[in-house]
This record gives sequence, structure tokens and C-alpha cells, in this order.
Amino acid sequence: MYFIDKRIQVICNNLNKLRIRNVQPVLDWQYKKGFYLYPDQAEKTAWENFDSKSMHWYGPDEHYWFRGSVTIPAELAGKSVWLKVRTQIDEYDDGRNPQFLLFVNKRETQGLDMNHREVQLFASAPANEILQLDIQAYTGTLHGEFQFLVDLYEQDEAINHLYYDLQVPLRAFSRMKEDSQDRLAIQTVLNDTINLLDLREPYSETFYESLASAQAYVTKNLYEAMGGWDRIIATCIGHTHIDVAWWWTVAQTREKVARSFSTVLKLMEEFPNYRFMSSQPQLYQFLKERYPDLYERVKERIREGRWEPEGGMWVEADCNLTSGESLVRQFIHGKRFFREEFGVDNRILWLPDVFGYSGALPQIMKKCGIDYFMTTKLSWNQIDKVPNDTMLWRGIDGTEVLTHLITTLDPGQPVSNFFTTYNGKLHPDAIMGGWERYQNKEINNDILISYGYGDGGGGPTREMLETSVRMEKGMQGIPKVRQAFARTYFEELEQCVKGNRRLEVWEGEFYFEYHRGTYTSMARNKRSNRKSELLLMDLELAGVLAAEKASYPAEELDRMWKTVLLNQFHDILPGSSIHEVYEVTKQEYQELTQEANQLLSQRLMKLAGTGDGITVFNTTGFVRSDLAVLGGIDAQALADETGAVYPVQKTADGAVVFLKNLPAKGWRT
Repeated sequence: MYFIDKRIQVICNNLNKLRIRNVQPVLDWQYKKGFYLYPDQAEKTAWENFDSKSMHWYGPDEHYWFRGSVTIPAELAGKSVWLKVRTQIDEYDDGRNPQFLLFVNKRETQGLDMNHREVQLFASAPANEILQLDIQAYTGTLHGEFQFLVDLYEQDEAINHLYYDLQVPLRAFSRMKEDSQDRLAIQTVLNDTINLLDLREPYSETFYESLASAQAYVTKNLYEAMGGWDRIIATCIGHTHIDVAWWWTVAQTREKVARSFSTVLKLMEEFPNYRFMSSQPQLYQFLKERYPDLYERVKERIREGRWEPEGGMWVEADCNLTSGESLVRQFIHGKRFFREEFGVDNRILWLPDVFGYSGALPQIMKKCGIDYFMTTKLSWNQIDKVPNDTMLWRGIDGTEVLTHLITTLDPGQPVSNFFTTYNGKLHPDAIMGGWERYQNKEINNDILISYGYGDGGGGPTREMLETSVRMEKGMQGIPKVRQAFARTYFEELEQCVKGNRRLEVWEGEFYFEYHRGTYTSMARNKRSNRKSELLLMDLELAGVLAAEKASYPAEELDRMWKTVLLNQFHDILPGSSIHEVYEVTKQEYQELTQEANQLLSQRLMKLAGTGDGITVFNTTGFVRSDLAVLGGIDAQALADETGAVYPVQKTADGAVVFLKNLPAKGWRT
């Protein structure tokens, strides 16, 4: 049976072409330059006609708005009708290539990007239905000139169904030996299936009769007779990793969230088993502020148990430079948001992309109610390799947290060895490769797969979800997929490995070798972070001490702390973002410093009271003897009067003095 797999692939390729029918270009558009959140906002300025055949739109880093309409032709009535939107750009870069947000009849419908170019308008289209199409368009930052190409078409669902039934198991062959019994058994069924197909006259009555026979055969002999195999499990959760800033600013991330989350919501309408998770409450806050209707639809999916808000921290924060105080606040604000907005209590610290992890984190996690930890990139280490993917992480105080590493692509490996199970594909080859890479097969047969394109790539695709539907059957020799929450995975993993003598322990810091320079890059930004942390803690102390004399600045502190927490994101604080990001943070830190100092001064003055004395505050947590610069005083007179203070050096308007035994979290006049 030589080349049988090649023959099956040729038939799959033919079916892939045949499933798209009645393609009709949509040519009549209006457009304007500028950024608008909603169609009604775009109506306030003049339109120009846009001819898709001859005109272009231009970037980089520009926004446009396109408006058109489609009428469902009579021949597509009752059919599955789709829209395809694209430019001429085809190379891979999810984060910086052109992206769109589609509104149908003024309702946010789906994001469109390099991986999601199609949107289903109707599962069964009504004849002569007219749809208004509004498209918020962003050029990205890589290119300067674009086409705008839109097609309306029918997808033949019967052909589509058989195509995936054949293609999905075929894609597993790359991970199977050619003479393995599992591969030969699957190959025989696939070959017998395509022998039933009559492709001589596509779309004819004879064609559809053969299609039905082939479909019935593969369903019975592969998905039923050879289904139910579950020796290896892949727990899959849809995800779209979104860097709050990196090669783009936070402002662009606000747009990425709307595009990606709307894509997830649209696909959930089409695939009932689809489960999705997203961390970082900051992203949800962005969506809530701009698109409250989309946000309510997210909340509905959370209530249904199909969308998992999990992750622990306000953002996926740097864990090298961020202070212990701020790390605790990342959890406080992160967990509080998810509890108040969605009624859920986070138990997982989800930090796939962070550049190293302090040995103090397990203690902080446990005391914040976090029981599990997930990350990915540590598998890239070249020298100090982590020898386990499932383990206990023991902190410097002895606290232990159950930890699981999702495998990801080593940047030193060739693309042909690609088997990332984070931010990757739900694909037989990727999942089987992830199981091969997994280092703890002796204690666990279930690996966690976080799949979907990130950073504006829109998360899981329809192809991945079609693949999941097939792999959930548990085909012989291929890991069985189940769609389940990350929390479910960790809770079951905990029971699986509890008390196992082969469950090993990693003690102390998780040092990540590949991203160095995190302590030195963008020093101004790092200094501003530390100064802001200390300033806000001083303001909180003064606010408490002066509570009877001045209102506690709760609202202002909440807002300012969230600015600090946002800017501790793991591509902002370490220094790995673009220049424009740090121009924004410079301004934010300056404004924060001015506001916080003003609020602090007001409360210190209330505490000091009136009179000729000088009040010195010690905001540290220990009794302090230190130098202080005191203005407007007679240094010698002060020394003579107090005895506890003596001048070190006179200044133009006072003295530098040494103060003894200032009380902790207190003051002395």
C-alpha cells in the first residue's frame, strides 16, 4: 500500500476546493480615514467611494473605516453563507499585520485577521436579506499599501464535514511509524472511504450520493468502531495570549482585545463544545469600557460555563523587578475583579510568557489563595534545564505549589520540530508532539493544551475547532481531546499525582536564561516603577493616619495603583517594548507622581498641625535613625533645644541633620 497516504491527501485537497461554492466579489464600498469605535461615530464625517478593483488604502499604523452592504441572492437561500475579508498580505505576523473588526447591521460580530478571514453570516440564509457591513480597519505596522478584498460565498457543509473527517486523522500520520498497526488501520478505513467517492461530476446527484455513502462509511468504521481510545488525554482550552504592550502600545491592545474576544464569541455560536480561557482582568476592563455589549456577551458565556476567567494577577506581571508589595496587589486587584464581575475565585497563577520567577512567589501565591502555577518558556533553558513538566515548586520559606509547564517551541529548534502546546495549534501533529516532549509520563497521562493564535491573532480558528470535534472521539493511537477549563485540569492533576513518590520538587527561583537584561534595560522606567511603589505606600499610610482629619483617597489610590500594576506587565517593566510604550509610561509616571505627592502633602500637613515646629515622618516599618534635610531652621538652636538632634551641615535655608530613633510608621515634631 505504497503512497496511499498521498492519494488520500490529494482527495482531501480536492474536497477542500469543492466545499467553497458560488464565490461573488463585493465591490461597492465607501471609506474614510480615522478611528471610530462604532458605526454611528463613523457617520459624522464625509465618505468617499472605494473601488476594490483599483484603489488601495495606506499605512503603516493607520486606521480606516469601510462601509458596504450585501444582498443575499436567491440561489443562496437556505445555504450556509459566508464573507471573506482579506488584503494581499499573506506572510505570518499576527501581531503587526492588518486587522479588522466587522459590524453586521451595526452589531460587533467578529474580528478578522491573518488566521480568521472568514465569517459565517448565516447557517441557513434567507433570500434577499440585506446586510449593512461596517469594518473598522487597522493597517498594522509592517506595510504601507493594501488592497481591500471581500467575497461572499457558500460553504457546502456536507463536503466540509467529510473533508475534516478525512483530513484530521491523516494529519496524525507524521507522528506514526509507517508500519504501526494504528496507522495502517486508520489508513485502510480512509482509503476505503475515498474509494466510495465519485468526483467525476462535482455537485451532481451522483456526486452527493457517493458523498453520503463515504460519510456513512467513515463515521461507522473510524469514528465509531475505532473511537473511544483514551490511553493519552489532551485537555484543550482555547486561548489567545495578548501582550498588553510589546511591538505595539497599550492603546493598540485595547483594539486587539475587542477583535479577539468578538472572534471567540462568534465561534462559540458555531461550536457548542468550544471552551475558552483568558487571564488578565485589565483586558476585560478595556473591553468593558469600550464595548459594553460585547462585555455582557462575555459575561453570559462565563455564566454558561464556557468561558474561564482565570489567571490570578491584574496583568501577567514581571516577577523579577516587581516588589513583593506590588505582587500581592497584582493578586488583590486581579482576584477582586474576577470575583466582583463574574463571581469566580482564581486559584491558578497563569504566567506563560514571564521572564523568570522569584523564589518568594510560592509563599505569596498560597497566602493569596492561589494553589496552582502554569508557565511555558522555561523549557527553552540551555544550561539549567528544568527536568520536569509536572512538579511541586517549593519557595524559599518551604511553601509548595503544584506546577505544570506547557511545552512551547524552543527558538533554537527548526520549524519542522514545532510542537508547542501553548499559543499553538489544536492539530494532531502538535498534540502528539507535545505528548512525546512531556517529561512525566510515569505519573500522568493527561497534558494541558492551550491553543489559539495570540497578540491579535484571534485565538482558536474554525479549523482547530473542527479538528477538536474529530479528536474528541478518541481515535485509536491518537490522543483523545477534551475541551475543559484549566482549573478542571489542575484539580484533576492534583488528585492524580498526590502522594506519588515520583512527583519531584524544584526549590527556589525559576531562572529563565533566554531573556536577559531584564534588570538593566530602560532604567528610567524601572526607577519610576520603584519610586511609584514607595510613593503610593507612603500615601496609603498617611491616608490611614490622617483619616479623622482628611478623607481617605480610596478612589485615587485604586486608579493610581492600577496604573502601576499595568506598567509592571512583563514586556513593559523589563524593557522589551517599543520606544512609543515608554513615552506613554514616562507621562503616566509623571502625572502619578504629581497627583500622589499633592495628596500626600495635604495629609502630612493635617498630621503635623500648625505652629513653628518641624514634623519629621518615618514611613518605614522599623525604628529609624537617619539623615534628613530640614529647611527654614536654625540648626544650632535646634541642636541645643532637643539634644537628640545635632547639625551635620548647614544649608542656605536650614540644615542637614541626623535624627535618632524616629518611630516606625510614625512621626516626631
